[in-house]
Amino acid sequence: MGKIRLTRRGVLSLLPLAAVGPARGETPLGVPGLYAADPLTALALRGFDPVSYRLGSTPQAGVEAHEFAWSGLVWRFASAANRGAFARAPEAYAPRLGGLDPEGVAAGRLVEADPLVAALRDDRLYLFRDAERRARADTTLIDAAEARWPILRPDAAIGG
Repeated sequence: MGKIRLTRRGVLSLLPLAAVGPARGETPLGVPGLYAADPLTALALRGFDPVSYRLGSTPQAGVEAHEFAWSGLVWRFASAANRGAFARAPEAYAPRLGGLDPEGVAAGRLVEADPLVAALRDDRLYLFRDAERRARADTTLIDAAEARWPILRPDAAIGG
């Protein structure tokens, strides 16, 4: 009888079937892209430190030694101090709109964003799909996205 072999891709395709709750790499309710999560690792912001966006001009990569689980994802930090700040107030440091692109949210769509294309507006972190969308993001667009988000967000159907 022949042997059955699974490739790495084959094994990975079976993982969601074995999971109870969100599979690693999926965000709450299985919506891809929330908090710019890496689909294979479940790392929020693809491993960038959310606190570092407020400390310098470019975000810093987080390290495995400073991880924190929040909102169904793993968040990494460049330092223990940054991890502690986030743990005390995650909503203050996590990107607004679930880390999705504000232009897409304003238009009623869940559009994934790039964690390296970010901006602070009114002391809130927003991520954008690309630099052109970030350049177009004025107060009117951000306000429209914020107004639409409570209806559009994936957990709105369950009262979250």
